[in-house]
Amino acid sequence: MVESAVASAREILTGLHDVMAGRGTAQSKLDHVVDLIADKMASEVCSIYVMRDNMLELYATHGLNKDAVHVTRLGLGEGLVGTIAEQTRVLNLEEASAHPQFSYRPETGEEHFHSFAGIPIVRREAPIGVLTVQHEDSRKYEDVEIEALQTVAMVMSEMLANAGIADGTRGRSRSSGEQQLGGLQLVTGMARGKAVFHQPKVTVEHTVAEDTEAERARVYAAFRKMREQIDNMTRDAEFGTTGEHEEILETYKMFAYDEGWARRINEAIDSGLTAEAAIERVQQHTRTRMKEIDDPLLAERMHDLEDLSNRLLRIVAGRMTTAAQTGLDEDTILIARNLGPAELLEYDRRRLKGVVLQEGSLTSHVTIVARAMGVPTVGKIEDIRHIANDGDEILVDGDQGSICVRPSRTTIDSFDMRMATTQKRRAEYAALKDQPAETIDGVRIQLMVNAGLPEDAAQLAANGAEGIGLFRTEFQFLIAARLPGRESQQKLYKDVLDAAGDRPVIFRTLDIGGDKALPYLNEKDEAENPAMGWRALRLSLDRKALMKAQARALIEAAGGRHLRVMFPMVSEPWEFEEARQLFEKEVQWLRDRKRVLPTVIEYGCMLEVPSLAEMLDQLLPRLDFLSIGTNDLTQFLFAADRADPRLADRYDWLSPSILRFLKRIVGQCKEANVPVRVCGEMGGRPPEALALIAIGMEAFSVTPAALGPLKAMIHSLDASAARREFEGLLADPPKMFREAVIDWARQQAVDLS
Repeated sequence: MVESAVASAREILTGLHDVMAGRGTAQSKLDHVVDLIADKMASEVCSIYVMRDNMLELYATHGLNKDAVHVTRLGLGEGLVGTIAEQTRVLNLEEASAHPQFSYRPETGEEHFHSFAGIPIVRREAPIGVLTVQHEDSRKYEDVEIEALQTVAMVMSEMLANAGIADGTRGRSRSSGEQQLGGLQLVTGMARGKAVFHQPKVTVEHTVAEDTEAERARVYAAFRKMREQIDNMTRDAEFGTTGEHEEILETYKMFAYDEGWARRINEAIDSGLTAEAAIERVQQHTRTRMKEIDDPLLAERMHDLEDLSNRLLRIVAGRMTTAAQTGLDEDTILIARNLGPAELLEYDRRRLKGVVLQEGSLTSHVTIVARAMGVPTVGKIEDIRHIANDGDEILVDGDQGSICVRPSRTTIDSFDMRMATTQKRRAEYAALKDQPAETIDGVRIQLMVNAGLPEDAAQLAANGAEGIGLFRTEFQFLIAARLPGRESQQKLYKDVLDAAGDRPVIFRTLDIGGDKALPYLNEKDEAENPAMGWRALRLSLDRKALMKAQARALIEAAGGRHLRVMFPMVSEPWEFEEARQLFEKEVQWLRDRKRVLPTVIEYGCMLEVPSLAEMLDQLLPRLDFLSIGTNDLTQFLFAADRADPRLADRYDWLSPSILRFLKRIVGQCKEANVPVRVCGEMGGRPPEALALIAIGMEAFSVTPAALGPLKAMIHSLDASAARREFEGLLADPPKMFREAVIDWARQQAVDLS
């Protein structure tokens, strides 16, 4: 059967081409097609279901009862066919009836058939039908058979589009009127402009090749042009040549030059497809793989490959018609399902005011590049491309993670007022940046920032930060296609220290594993709760070669300077001691070779695991500093996953339990004369920061955006009065603890805005 599928693939395409070119009704053509496929693939059943009025209608069949045609109908998600269409993915089943979504339809007479394979028929990324084959024998279909059916399904898409009988091939009306939509905050900021669709897709109109060598030549020429574009684009990026985005673009370039990708397209041409159809065929395969990948990093790399496929498809079709190519003539909010980093770089930054994505994530490559460009971005706006019309007014609130499509005059006025207020507040915060963070009664608070890019270090003076309290070294690993070498790590750390100048930088060693898995480390399957799994220092101590390379890179990068190192996820003192000794051995190794060493090395750790709090009397004498990671610590204390919206009210930083816990830690650190700071989100919120100062905390490391509001709050706070108030609040906590804190702050005129 495998050999037969390979041999007949091109013959099927040739037959389909003849059917499409011939005369006859859509019904007669589809009847001919199912007979053709069944014959060439030696299949007992071949059926075509067409999406009509949001139902999948059996439109033609070879092998099932003919009386079921136009009678059997399945909704999206209903039965095997409905599941294939809803998920736009292949089903390949040895025993169809064993699948939980199997739905028996007696009118079809399919009870005699056991094996089943179904392929979605897709047009403009939306399902318009399903192609199925069935056999009496119980067996899985070979990969090569599925490949052949996917190729046929692509040609079927063109046939259904030409016939205009399926939903999605007859146009689609868009919504009207104002719509407020919530999504995911990706890049902060507010923006207003006209909707422009990125339109990265080219609809393939002709799928069957007349001359395969001519099609191959077109693809080769398109590859050359695409690679030239990518080289020029990455060289001419306006926002600097170093940092996280640089590595993303280099990884992107690597995909553009991937010979394996070019080979797969050539193989698709060999099967009889046009250049456009071959690219689309490989792209569909990539999209199918994306849906099977839970790892966001691997999925992100698949997004990059899809972006390149779209670019290649536009070049080979001679349709460079993205909004970037046609140009922007007014303030624009760009709309796309997703974007590759290079595609975003093509836009005129003077006109591009904001980006709205149907997909997108905080760690996606386009988000990182958008952040470097300073473009407010909101993601996870489902079906945005069918809600907004080209040219609609759109308001983007990156601070809240929301947008408004076709806003009313009242909404626009309100948005403009908020934008003006935000700009005014930012100007006020900017005026505070060079002033010390000091309370009314003279308590000096240290404000540092969390960072992960060299650019963050370069912005310390502009932000008014006193240093970097947590530099996330794992960012370099998360965006790389392969394990970063010691030299590239060393360069990054040196760049950060150079950019920071005299301001201190605390480097946190790798916090990877768990929900930040790296595909190139080939870790075993993670447990159900990755936050409490094999990650951070646990993984580093297990992978000592990994930690030794990072240790040496940090030590050499800090030659002649002060080095501060912090170990994450320490749960017992011996873990800290083992990590410190590993660093000290690397120091000695470099000393023996007469390398320039840091003038001072300070070692600290993060308190994220509650068990460590019970061992502080043993640990503090060995520490140079302690940092409290409130994000993980709080979810461990409350046994509440912070990513679960159902537990949002169980995860409150302004609660007596967490504050009592932290107050005890702060007291122990002060008694041992060990500096302590908060490095989590808790410290970046004015009400929570007020509470932390009230229990004795005097050092914070927060996001750069939080510095202004925190400094304004600190300047309006009497720390002594806050400490007196919290002594009573924590001794006898009121039921509505947060409300009590907010009320007290308002009475004292503390700035919590």
